[in-house]
Amino acid sequence: MTSTQSSQSSQPKISNGMPAAAVNGQKQTFWMPEIASYFVAGGAAGAASRTVVSPLERLKIIQQVQPRTPDGQYKGVWRSLVRMWEEEGFKGFMRGNGINCLRIVPYSAVQFTTYEQLKKWFTAYGTKELDTPKRLASGALAGITSVCATYPLDLVRSRLSIATASIPLQTEQALPSSSVMTASGAKQALTSAYHTSSSSLKQTVSKRAELTMVGMTLKVMREEGGVPGLYRGLVTTAVGVAPYVGINFAAYEALRGVMTPPGKNNAMRKLACGAVAGSISQTLTYPFDVLRRKMQVTGMAHGGLGYHYSGAFDALSSIIRTEGLRGLYRGIWPNLLKVAPSIATSFFIYELVKELLVTP
Repeated sequence: MTSTQSSQSSQPKISNGMPAAAVNGQKQTFWMPEIASYFVAGGAAGAASRTVVSPLERLKIIQQVQPRTPDGQYKGVWRSLVRMWEEEGFKGFMRGNGINCLRIVPYSAVQFTTYEQLKKWFTAYGTKELDTPKRLASGALAGITSVCATYPLDLVRSRLSIATASIPLQTEQALPSSSVMTASGAKQALTSAYHTSSSSLKQTVSKRAELTMVGMTLKVMREEGGVPGLYRGLVTTAVGVAPYVGINFAAYEALRGVMTPPGKNNAMRKLACGAVAGSISQTLTYPFDVLRRKMQVTGMAHGGLGYHYSGAFDALSSIIRTEGLRGLYRGIWPNLLKVAPSIATSFFIYELVKELLVTP
């Protein structure tokens, strides 16, 4: 078997057609119908996969960032989902999913397209073998590219996901030193009550406005340093996403080679490959996801969630010091429950839509 043939056999599932064109000497251009199909298929895959698991995605974020208090916590997957339904209804399940889909469509499109193109580049368009290190590198770079392109939407989605959850905030209210109220204290109390009454309507309207994509984006920019506030935790996210996406793609293609041999390439086997690959990659890189969420909400409500970090290393050391290693895996159970159907749906829809668009 020649190196070209070996390369073609080693990339059987995600990409097809292009190596043969290169071998036949046809000129390669960056923008081709195949690339357009990668964008469309990737976007469709992302939207479908996230909508299917939206309730679990929101629950995972809530469990990751809620403070450690004896009461009022979201504990247990089923109990928490029931509580979410009772308090907010179906809208609670879909809270943040609109901006999540708005983010995941370009995110997934960029990720799949970049991965496909990098595979071709690393193999010189089919003239070199596509081995596991090349798959890992292609996936890692694709993950970083997609994160940098869509990160502000991810941050705003995280804020919206927990904004309406009944998480007890930690405040710094001081108790009165005496049970006897002085005259000046009474005057301050009356003044405070007056201003509270007169501004309550404005606060309610403002609160509702902040629960929209645009409103939350403006709130973050207004209270957390402008545009840079929308990129809080970007480095931590990129560091975590790179190995996750790399392992995800490499594991999926390796599993496809084993679980979907010729004649057994049915939908259930494809879905199983995606589910196993997603579970492996998420478990190995989950602590990075926890750090990402902590960094994204550290400035929310002026520290009302009970913590503030100066950086990723400060967040990591603080979590280990106060919660132990278990703190790095908070929310992993709803995450694992959502990963299997999410990744399985993503790869399945991607291949299905791409085949429909590319096949003449």
